[in-house]
Amino acid sequence: MAEFWTDKRVVIDSDPATVASNVACRLIQRIAKSTSAGKTVHVGLTGGMIGTQVLEAAGANPARASIDWSRVHFWWGDERFVDREDDLRNERGARAAFLSQIDVPAENIHAMHAADDGVDADTAAEEYAAELARFGQDDQPWPSFDVCFLGVGPDAHIASLFPDRPEIQVKDRAVVPVYDSPTPPSTRITLTRPVLNSSKRVWMVLVGTDKASALGLALAGASYETVPAAGAKGRKRTILFVDQAAATNVPIELIDGEY
Repeated sequence: MAEFWTDKRVVIDSDPATVASNVACRLIQRIAKSTSAGKTVHVGLTGGMIGTQVLEAAGANPARASIDWSRVHFWWGDERFVDREDDLRNERGARAAFLSQIDVPAENIHAMHAADDGVDADTAAEEYAAELARFGQDDQPWPSFDVCFLGVGPDAHIASLFPDRPEIQVKDRAVVPVYDSPTPPSTRITLTRPVLNSSKRVWMVLVGTDKASALGLALAGASYETVPAAGAKGRKRTILFVDQAAATNVPIELIDGEY
């Protein structure tokens, strides 16, 4: 029998649309609570179909109008190194789904370089690390995200940290380029584990039967080198938001019915 990590909790909804709606509500509530207390909030965004669905639901949430967005900064856990107007860019999807629907200052949106910006992926990674360092917290050269969203691939990758690749083991840099990615496009930029795991809350969102195996391995405490999602952990909470299709083998003791 697998030994499951008890520091991760699972929230199950019926279908992807309900997952997206409920996660979006939690995000808006979390941001509203912190900003109304006068705090600056840093949010790490993800891409992918379900990540974009969450942002679309957040962009349609009426409560967004009551938030002081000047106190909120948005970052990306990874980016596809393609041209800026390429639909594959996580930034492009986030702007269309959510960022264009809120009154957030342009300087609070911290996008990674695109392939047509005139720099290579190595330089893009270095410059994003420098941008993170401008907002360093807790004696670290990066901010501690109040919420860090992570999608999870069928292979259990998070951000652009893929199984059995050197990037998953990097501890001395905040941002690294990824070449010859096993999932197209081949060149990417990604935050490293130390940055992701310094987040107060890590929210992983995964739906569909093809994610059931990745979810099971992440909960079973598999090696993070082989199962990157298993190594994702927030300093306060680590929550996996899933639908019924992905939750086939989730032990009942890990299901959180209150979060």
